[in-house]
Amino acid sequence: MASGHTATREKLTRDVRVWDLPTRLFHWSLVLLVTVAVVSAKMDMLSIHMLAGETILALVLFRLVWGVIGSQTARFADFVKGPRAILAYLAGSRGGAAPATLGHNPLGALMVVALLLALAVQAGSGLFTSDDILVDGPLVPLASSGAVATLGTLHRLLADGILILVGLHVLAVLGYLLVKKDNLIRPMITGRKRVEGAVAEPRRASPALALAILAATGGLVALVLRAVA
Repeated sequence: MASGHTATREKLTRDVRVWDLPTRLFHWSLVLLVTVAVVSAKMDMLSIHMLAGETILALVLFRLVWGVIGSQTARFADFVKGPRAILAYLAGSRGGAAPATLGHNPLGALMVVALLLALAVQAGSGLFTSDDILVDGPLVPLASSGAVATLGTLHRLLADGILILVGLHVLAVLGYLLVKKDNLIRPMITGRKRVEGAVAEPRRASPALALAILAATGGLVALVLRAVA
């Protein structure tokens, strides 16, 4: 009986392609660039820090567009839920009956949105930041001294907030791995997630579309910076 039950379970379990290549490349590129931005700031390598920040801005803009017209699991409409759905998920988690999700669960969605917004504001404010000595952000000439001071303060404070969000994100991923035995890291590397039951493959957008969006957002950031230079 046990072996038959195990065999049936194995038949109902299969790998599903959850995350497309553009989403995975965005995720790990962002990890690398945030690390570079933090380390370069600590080491006063401000030219590298600004380049990392400008690239982060282009990537975040890409993700915002991809979240609207990209692959199914990357779309905000697929995973961003209202308060009622979040409370239902929390109640199900406490009772051990939280519904399985292919992509981000309602709590993970909150973290995704929070990080994207925080990084967008951080990268944007960095363009207007000055150290009042040697280095000015590329858009400093467009702002008043008061605005530059305010945005500089925001940039410094939000840096700590982003580190806190990243720490919470890492702890949550580890919690899911160690407590719930749900490996969220593997799918973000391979694109595939082990699921039970008959689950339809999520719709995927063309990688060529992702490349075009990235070229557009990178070009937009470069165009704005060049126009001011």
